Amino acid sequence: MKRNRFKVEEIIRILCEAEVHLSRGKSVAQVSRELGIMEQTYYRWRKEYGGMKVSQARRLKELEQENARLKRAVADSSHELKKLAVR
Repeated sequence: MKRNRFKVEEIIRILCEAEVHLSRGKSVAQVSRELGIMEQTYYRWRKEYGGMKVSQARRLKELEQENARLKRAVADSSHELKKLAVR
């Protein structure tokens, strides 16, 4: 099965649309089927992006990327320090 990759903007739009359907009394299973996503995907997205605006989600992704870059830098420098200590 092909795996779709959704952009943050699309995810937030889908979550907003899902909330509208849910407020009209539909079940999560019905809504997720209509939107073309799995129920588990809905819950995972809601956990991560629920209540966010697009700008907030973009900022979150930028911070996650920066955090990963900084973690790699710390790991590289501590690896270098271990090499120097062995000599």
